[in-house]
Amino acid sequence: MSKLLIVYYSYSGATKSLAEDIAIITDGDIRELIPERSYSFTYNGATKEARSEMERGYCPKLLSGNEPIDDYDYIFIGTPNWFKSFAPPILSFLRSVDLKGKTVIPFCTHGGGGFGQIEINIAQECPDAKLLPGLAVTSDVEEQQVQDWLDAIKILE
Repeated sequence: MSKLLIVYYSYSGATKSLAEDIAIITDGDIRELIPERSYSFTYNGATKEARSEMERGYCPKLLSGNEPIDDYDYIFIGTPNWFKSFAPPILSFLRSVDLKGKTVIPFCTHGGGGFGQIEINIAQECPDAKLLPGLAVTSDVEEQQVQDWLDAIKILE
């Protein structure tokens, strides 16, 4: 059986909850990306910090989450949708690991913006990986919706 890894960054807990659901259903390993410096606890402060980092292409130093992925065939990558893209800790992860030959499956949580450019931006960062269709959900996702998506992409076969 192929080894699966669920990597995610979560600001509010919504992406973490989705990552945990995916890990339970797939029996995959889970890994949280924790940046060295946390974002502000206020929404306005966090969005200002994130926008600045994203505009600069900044890769925050990760305290955990960017350990080697050599043993994994499938890498789920989860993020909140921030300004139509992934959170900066995801960029740090993508640029610190070799995804060549891996199958990457994006997922995101959002407040109405869907995937935005997340799938496109992930594909640009890992051109030598195979990208499967992702899942974009609001925070009130049902476990059956996650199961249906995993069935549709045939990850559990």
